[in-house]
Amino acid sequence: MSARVLVIEDDEAILKFLRRGLAYEGYQVDIAIDGQMGLGLARDNPPDLVVLDLMLPGIDGLEVCRRLRAGGPVPILILTAKDSVNDRVLGLDMGADDYMIKPFNLDELLARIRALLRRAQPSRPQVLRFADLSLDTGTRQAYRGERTISLTAKEYELLELFLRHPRQVLTRDVIFDRVWGYDFGGESNIIEVYIRYLRQKLEVDEEPRLLHTVRGMGYVLREPA
Repeated sequence: MSARVLVIEDDEAILKFLRRGLAYEGYQVDIAIDGQMGLGLARDNPPDLVVLDLMLPGIDGLEVCRRLRAGGPVPILILTAKDSVNDRVLGLDMGADDYMIKPFNLDELLARIRALLRRAQPSRPQVLRFADLSLDTGTRQAYRGERTISLTAKEYELLELFLRHPRQVLTRDVIFDRVWGYDFGGESNIIEVYIRYLRQKLEVDEEPRLLHTVRGMGYVLREPA
């Protein structure tokens, strides 16, 4: 059965454009013109993916994103006219998986939807370990020794990337490609922001640092010096 995509968008022209384009690609499409309607549709007929506008009447897109994420792991792709890095970071922190700026190219949108749906396919859970750090890919729960670490969606993906490539220096380009799937721009500090978030959560009560900066190259997960 084809994937079900829920589009939450209040611009009628964009809504018609997306419904036509997605249906042509074989997706089942549900549409909502505001956040409340979208949340109701997601509850009553759970989608495989949500395309979500940020600037919605009533409940705004960020709050809709937060509630959708609290309800489960459905992939969320945000559409917005806001193009600042801070806006993008805020959307991702609320649980979004990807982000596109209006106006957008339909072919690129469809490619990102396909990528998100592929990533959402269930895989065999495993526990990744390095030093006293572990990550359960089934429950998406991280631990430092016996201490439980709560992670956002992007923090989880970033930590999983490092745990799958221990002691390997990962460049900014590789991290952009593997975690975000697109480039925030060469001057963006999004990686530094999320490395800082992870370090704050991994280094409590003077726990030794595991995520290290390799100046001029990138970052590496390795044993403390």
